[in-house]
Amino acid sequence: MSEITDFDSLRQEMAENSERPEGPARNARAEQLLAEAEKLNIPLAVIEALGHQLKVYNYSSEKDKMFVPFARLLRMWDERPEDFDEYETHSLHWVFKWMSSGMLDQPHVPLASIEKWLGEMEHRYRLAGHSERAVRSAEFSVAAHIGDIPRAERAFDAWLAADRDSMADCHACELQGQGWWQAERGRDEAALELLRPVLEGEFTCAHEPHTALASSLTPLLRLGRTDEARANHLRGFRLVRSMESMRGAYADHVEFCALTGNEARGLELLAERPAYFTDAGQPRSRLDFLSVVALLMDRLAELGLGERQVPGPPGRTWTARELAPHARAEALALAARFDERNGTPYVSERARTRMEQRPLVDRLPLGVRATRPASVTPTAVPVAESAAEPDLPALLAEARRLSDTLRPNAVPAWAAVARAAEGVELDARDRAEIVDHEAMDRGPEGAELFERAAELYAEAGDPGEALAARARAAYIRALSGRVDEAVAVVTGLYDEVLALYADEATGVRQTASVLMGRARILMRRAHEAGETGEGADETVLGAADAAVRELLALVDGRGEGDVRLASRTAEGQAMLAELALQSGELETSAKLFGQASERFVTAGLPWFAVEYEARLAGLAHHLGDVAEAERALRAALEHGGAHLEAVGRAQLHLQLGEVLSGRGELQEAAEHSLEAAHWADEAGEGRTLGALARHQLGGVLLRRQRWAEAAEVLESALPDLTAETHGDGAIVQTQWWLGDCLSELGEHRAAAERRLQAAEIARHWPEQQDHATLAHLAAESLGNAGLPAEADQAYARAGDLWQSLGNVHGLVRSLRARAWLALRVEDEDGRAAAREFMAAAVHACEDALGDGVDDDTARLRLVAELGHTHRQFGDLLARSAAEDADDEAIRATLEAALAQVAEAIAVFVPLGDGALDSRTGAELAAGWLESDLSRPTRAAARARSVLSAYDGSTEEDPTTQARRAEAEQLLQVVLEQENG
Repeated sequence: MSEITDFDSLRQEMAENSERPEGPARNARAEQLLAEAEKLNIPLAVIEALGHQLKVYNYSSEKDKMFVPFARLLRMWDERPEDFDEYETHSLHWVFKWMSSGMLDQPHVPLASIEKWLGEMEHRYRLAGHSERAVRSAEFSVAAHIGDIPRAERAFDAWLAADRDSMADCHACELQGQGWWQAERGRDEAALELLRPVLEGEFTCAHEPHTALASSLTPLLRLGRTDEARANHLRGFRLVRSMESMRGAYADHVEFCALTGNEARGLELLAERPAYFTDAGQPRSRLDFLSVVALLMDRLAELGLGERQVPGPPGRTWTARELAPHARAEALALAARFDERNGTPYVSERARTRMEQRPLVDRLPLGVRATRPASVTPTAVPVAESAAEPDLPALLAEARRLSDTLRPNAVPAWAAVARAAEGVELDARDRAEIVDHEAMDRGPEGAELFERAAELYAEAGDPGEALAARARAAYIRALSGRVDEAVAVVTGLYDEVLALYADEATGVRQTASVLMGRARILMRRAHEAGETGEGADETVLGAADAAVRELLALVDGRGEGDVRLASRTAEGQAMLAELALQSGELETSAKLFGQASERFVTAGLPWFAVEYEARLAGLAHHLGDVAEAERALRAALEHGGAHLEAVGRAQLHLQLGEVLSGRGELQEAAEHSLEAAHWADEAGEGRTLGALARHQLGGVLLRRQRWAEAAEVLESALPDLTAETHGDGAIVQTQWWLGDCLSELGEHRAAAERRLQAAEIARHWPEQQDHATLAHLAAESLGNAGLPAEADQAYARAGDLWQSLGNVHGLVRSLRARAWLALRVEDEDGRAAAREFMAAAVHACEDALGDGVDDDTARLRLVAELGHTHRQFGDLLARSAAEDADDEAIRATLEAALAQVAEAIAVFVPLGDGALDSRTGAELAAGWLESDLSRPTRAAARARSVLSAYDGSTEEDPTTQARRAEAEQLLQVVLEQENG
């Protein structure tokens, strides 16, 4: 910190302190600065230091400290108003409004004092000649707070009717307050219409659209506009996250999480701001915060998560069940203090209403990383058995119906049978089917149970079904890597079942089941051979093909009325598709996968078609048939319906999002990427598939220019992206996109960090184009962040890379950028370095053109680059003229600048209409320089040349309009020069 020796250094320190983050440290520095100001013995210095202190208190958690500096300022005004300059006079009257709201925030300030203050404010505003608008706005705030609705409505109307003047809040703050009231009164459409200009960026200020975004969340949810609510949450939370003074808006975001099934994210928000539980400087925002904490904790308890550890006030650990009553009691105690002061029950009623809200959306996916906490199943309360409960025969009949028709819930139905049959004597057939379906539910661990089922089928007198169960056991062993053993077993089963079938001792179903098991095992052998990288030999493929075709010969045409046989036919078609794929016959494979899917759908088994539509989508994408890929993915999602597992649903949404993004259908691509992230989280794959989905979603949002949302999603993806799982290309691309977002949001230092991190990874890649581009972008961000030395180093690194790649354009632009950075030094060394860099850029263009460029397009592009470099050289020289130089030196610099701009014009002229705007821009720059050199005739000629260039032009694009307007302005200046 600099030593404060005079008024200017004090002002500099106050300006620097204003830029520091909100909080106690900034407040403490303001207190120090007031002490330093008092030492200067300058009344205005003390006034400005008090105003600074008041401002930082207002934008912090210590708002209760505002009253002391304001009282002192007001006393100084009453005693010696002449000590206040125009700005401080305005500021004193402006902060009357802060005092009004500040008193409302403090329940120990009596209501009578607040009403008296309103009268004082009205009197002083009238004396100063100000409108009543700010006074009526303050009166509205008082009436709305205590629940005097008629008075609030009157004051609201009077506020809007009064003239806007210099004391009125900015448009953004006024619209936010008006929108909040409409939402408070249940007029959500009107509220959002009032908030719209702020939400869309038409009106902004230091704390807007921050608060407006938070205020819009519940109205949007109540109206069912969930996409907008999601977007406003992501945008708004990003804005308020680091601002200590915005606890009320922060609470709105926690509330949003509790009302949309995003309880886990709500807990993350609480963990980010532990001080919000206890900061006592603004009791009203603490009441808001504690109310939504109670709401969130109650929601967790409802989900069976009452014993989960949660963030809470420091000093102990908390569970949701413990924090809920604590937060509620604290909130209601605060509310009671306000009500006692106000003489109404209104604040407590509002707090209770807020804490008792019900979710407005069961689950609103946000796209960011926060897995919904799994519910703990509540302990079941024993109840008497109902006569309406299905008995065992009914359960058996239903399970057989479901398994005979291949319904997805057949296995759970057999599990219900097993539970109901405990302690009951069943015949061998019933027991066989129970064990058979239990084996199906066990997956890789079911082989032994299939063997037991086979024994029971044999005991029941069904040798064909016994063979089928043993075939299923063999297939399970093949899946576990014991393929040769499985082939040997199934070959024997195959011989046995064919003999039984020939003797009419078993049916088509049982025989087809064994043949299907054999085909699956031989397909597994072919698949394993293909996994070695050498491909399956013709013998292995031929054996599998023959097995599949034998199965199809048995069942084809017999599926009508028998979904089991129909499914065998469809699966056989899919096996042939797989074999065609292994043989490199992609078109044939795609056709067969399509036929398999169609057969499943026709048989009334669409959920079985999902896998094959997904395979078809991948093939179609590979073959360049994007439309077919999209159709297949949509069909897969439709066919799977509610039966799709979460991970499968995530994969399909992710693939469809990628296809749609490639086609430029960005809105729908974002929707599917969002769904992919949601279902990946639900499947417990948030760190793998979910990270990839967030990466994709962030990229789509970036392309839609939704910078804040994209940044939130990409930042959420980064912690889970790893080179081992996702590849370092995904990490670099995510960092790159994030850097672009942060740059658009004006967070240049953070953008530079992301771009440098990405460049460091790309540095090790064989191809260095990405490394060079990222180094260049990082340099831009460093320059925009006010770090010229670091930016110059990055540009130098980028320039070396561009030169090694033979990219003249990149090299030239890095040199030009370094020239402009050098000019910031504002001394002769800096000006000399700037001229050297720009001259080097000109030479690089000229050298490249001198070496000869065969491609006409590349040559013209390089010529244009030379023109732009001459133009920038001219601008740089014009700006480099030192203010303290003598007239002759300044004139020489301007002449050199004019020469460079003239070179630019000469380069652009041969390029014709393609460089028209560039040429006219240079012509106008030359005209202004001619004017500065007192050559009005030449300046006028250049202005007329520009107007002539656009004669007859029907295009009224912004550049044409700007050029014409500037030329007319130049002519007017020249005319004044000539007449002066």
